[in-house]
Amino acid sequence: MKKRTALFPGSFDPVTNGHIDVIKRASLLFDEIIVTVAVNIEKNALFSFEERRGLLESVCTEFDNVDVSVFEGLLINAVEKFDACAVIRGLRAISDFEYEFQMAMMNRTLSDRCETMFLMPKPEYSFLSSRMIKEIYSLGGDISPFVPEQVIEALKNAKNIN
Repeated sequence: MKKRTALFPGSFDPVTNGHIDVIKRASLLFDEIIVTVAVNIEKNALFSFEERRGLLESVCTEFDNVDVSVFEGLLINAVEKFDACAVIRGLRAISDFEYEFQMAMMNRTLSDRCETMFLMPKPEYSFLSSRMIKEIYSLGGDISPFVPEQVIEALKNAKNIN
C-alpha cells in the first residue's frame, strides 16, 4: 500500500500553537506530514528560511511522522516533489476561507493531483496569527500561551522586531 503523504505549507513566521495543533491533527490522518516553509512574496519575514525551519524542527520532534522542509515556487511543484496526495491548510475563521478556497481551486486547476484538506485548530487557537504574535511581542505583551518556548527565545534574539 502506498504511503499517504500530505504537505502543510506556510510561512510560519513564527510557528504558533495553532500551527502545531493543525500539524498534530494532520499527523493522525496521514502516514507522513511534510511541513514546508514557503516563500510568500506578500510578507516580509522576520525569520530566515533556516531559522523558521529550525524552529519547526525543534517543535515537531514529538511527531514520528512529521518532517520539515523548505520550498520556493509553485505549491503544485512541491506536491509533485514530495509525492503528496494532499495539501493541509488551517482555517481559523470564515475570513480565511475565501482566500484558501481560491488558492485550493487554483492549485487544483494547475494540477488535478493537488487536493486540499482544510483543518480547523482548537477554538483557543482559532484567532492566532503569526502577525499578531509579532505585534503583541513587540509591544511587550505576554505571548507564552500562544507559542512554544523556542519561539519566545527566538524573538528575544531577533534583530528586526521592535
